Amino acid sequence: MMKVAKFGGSSVADASMIQKVAQIIRSDQDRKFIIVSAPGKRSKTDIKVTDLLVELGKKHEANEAVDDVKAKIIERFQTMINNLALSSAIVDDIKDTIDGVLYDESLKDNRLDSLKAMGEDSLAKVLSAYLQSLGEEATYINPRDAGIIVSDEPGNAQVLDESYEKIYRLRDHKGIMIIPGFFGFTKDQKLMTFPRGGSDITGAIIAAGIKADLYENFTDVDSVYCVNPNIVENPKEISELTYKEMRELSYAGFSVFQDEALIPAFKAKIPVCIKNTNNPEKEGTMIVSDRKNPITGTVVGIASDKGFLSLYVSKYLMNREIGFGKNLLQILVDEGISFEHAPSGIDDMSVIIRKDEFPKEKEQVVIKRIQEELDVDMVTVERDLAMIMLVGEGMNSTYGVASQSTQAFANASVNIEMINQGSSEVSVMFGIKEDELEKAVQSLYHVFFENKIKV
Repeated sequence: MMKVAKFGGSSVADASMIQKVAQIIRSDQDRKFIIVSAPGKRSKTDIKVTDLLVELGKKHEANEAVDDVKAKIIERFQTMINNLALSSAIVDDIKDTIDGVLYDESLKDNRLDSLKAMGEDSLAKVLSAYLQSLGEEATYINPRDAGIIVSDEPGNAQVLDESYEKIYRLRDHKGIMIIPGFFGFTKDQKLMTFPRGGSDITGAIIAAGIKADLYENFTDVDSVYCVNPNIVENPKEISELTYKEMRELSYAGFSVFQDEALIPAFKAKIPVCIKNTNNPEKEGTMIVSDRKNPITGTVVGIASDKGFLSLYVSKYLMNREIGFGKNLLQILVDEGISFEHAPSGIDDMSVIIRKDEFPKEKEQVVIKRIQEELDVDMVTVERDLAMIMLVGEGMNSTYGVASQSTQAFANASVNIEMINQGSSEVSVMFGIKEDELEKAVQSLYHVFFENKIKV
């Protein structure tokens, strides 16, 4: 069996965690391809290395002093290297690389990407050196040498299909390969970073490229929970999810993955296992293309997120006006506003938008354009909304999900502002007021996972 293992920021936050990671790698000779994130927080008040690198780049761009931030970054790696009893030459290399990126004029267009990538790149070198110190045949592999070719889009790079043939050749490499996540190189050899979830993306790309049997994603939880454990105490763990279910849950607020991160692995139908670096013997959660074990309920997960608003538009006989929806959404496009959902009726339409996309100053501009260009009867904006999504492939063949859901909201005395059934029939979304999110989610959990239905 050939495995790709990715370790997130919390898994490589300090020397003690790196020692755990090394033990996990050495415990299974099939773990040959290792992807790492940049060091994450060591405590709740700590700062991620990537955030420090971003701060460094912004200060440099603003011609502000950078020595203090640079010292914090060097200190993180110096402490790590000292505690692992590694050569200080690694720290010297990190210092030289930082200075090289800061003052290389050829990097002007992608300097921030080059800085952000240093967290992953440096950590990969540290882990490789530590495994070598333990007698392992481990090699640091730069994403350029791994064959990760990406589009020329700073901060939003997309992998090019031609990468996969090059990545496949890594199968012939001997020993353990340590590959930094989060970035690749264009055909012109410019470094570009992936969007959110970048190291997960790298892991999925490598897994697809080498045609892995399994992609293990190590994080700081034993498995994926069916609901946010900050809302429901000791929620049930999910042993198995389908790709569709995970995509829907990630999109709707599950923090385990950014919703697009696993697409390369999904397309290649490579199973993904979520595991805990602090508890590696736990089975974790399997994400598969087709469920092998029979589903035990209609709903496998409840995702929730705050920070939404609804742009409501009403016009009599809207349904007869060809192109109305297109024209409404075009106004949002013109104003640079991305939307999430657009449920509609005969005479009305709502557009669900994340509030960060729709600041107050844009609101008046958009409302005025809708009134003047679309001649509507009413246009209003309702802010402070939360979205709750029920997900499960068993929902499309089960009666009563909607009635159970509405009963759960009624039990919690929560008014439903919006309902939207996903076209995939894998999910149904509810919009409610933000301040009622927790009690609504708790009530839904009782109904679907504890069978406590009040009639």
